[in-house]
Amino acid sequence: MSDGEQAKPRRRRGRRRGRRAAGPPEHVAADNHAAETETSAGGLVIDNIDGPREAQVAALIGRVDRRGRMLWSLPKGHIEQGETAEQTAIREVAEETGIQGHVLAALGSIDYWFVTEGRRVHKTVHHYLMRFSGGELCDEDLEVTEVAWVPLDELPRRLAYADERRLAQVAGELIELLQSDGPAALPPLPRFAPRRRPQTHSHTRNRRSDEAGPRQSGPRTNGCGPGT
Repeated sequence: MSDGEQAKPRRRRGRRRGRRAAGPPEHVAADNHAAETETSAGGLVIDNIDGPREAQVAALIGRVDRRGRMLWSLPKGHIEQGETAEQTAIREVAEETGIQGHVLAALGSIDYWFVTEGRRVHKTVHHYLMRFSGGELCDEDLEVTEVAWVPLDELPRRLAYADERRLAQVAGELIELLQSDGPAALPPLPRFAPRRRPQTHSHTRNRRSDEAGPRQSGPRTNGCGPGT
């Protein structure tokens, strides 16, 4: 084969690369232009919140990602129609961990982008500091692999995401304020009106794009009771 014949496929490949680099297909561009929004809420539930720091534990949920890693995070979920963010946090904590929590203060909000089924989604999650008020830790939620009570000082090492680790730091400061000055010293809760319209939920639900993985087909880890 001559040199001239060899050069043609290289030029064709270069032109194809140039067309792809110029932009996505029209239908993908349209999907990206019409980005969707999702809003969720969750909580950091602390047991023995009035006791010494070394005795305080937080309820976390664990999910296995596509790489087989256990990723620990705060329980959270979509705000449903007719719910406020606080009501959602209480409900989602109960559904994902089996325990009840009482909202004390706002920890802050986290927002991020992900892509699912060709749609770009901007997600905002409101988090609350919560006092454990009853129930037994249990991982009956099918989207949760494991649940555990984790000592407060271990949260920076255990939580998978930096933004949630920052919320845990805020929680520690609020707990110190609660113990020193009482509940009245905590910042007032932000006001959220009940959601008027239902949301179009993505299949990833609470999970980020790198977090969602295949469901386990074998026996699930029993997380009922105290965690380790």
